[in-house]
Amino acid sequence: MTALSHARQAYAAAAAPIRTPRNIEYEAISRITRRLRLATQNEGAGFPELAEALHANHKLWSLLAAQVADEGNALPRGLRAQIFYLAEFTHQHTPKVLAGKAGAEPLLEINTAILRGLRNGEGAR
Repeated sequence: MTALSHARQAYAAAAAPIRTPRNIEYEAISRITRRLRLATQNEGAGFPELAEALHANHKLWSLLAAQVADEGNALPRGLRAQIFYLAEFTHQHTPKVLAGKAGAEPLLEINTAILRGLRNGEGAR
């Protein structure tokens, strides 16, 4: 192995992005939001995809609600309450979307707002 090969190998790991909890949250919410957006654009023929995306979003918000309900969570109490409220709204709105009585736009708007907050550093842990 040449010196150049050793140098590339030694610095390759340093070039990898650092994955913080915020980065992981952003990636997960972004992935689910993308799935939900694509499923809503494929109305009619895409109901199974919509149901799967809504289920994934519901699971995400259940996890977020559990995290902010934990007294050990480092987020400010007010922010934790707001996130919990959004989770409750999501849980109430999702069945309406599945029943065709409401659209998924509010869910997409909520997720997008959370992504904006994560990207801008709001709610730092």
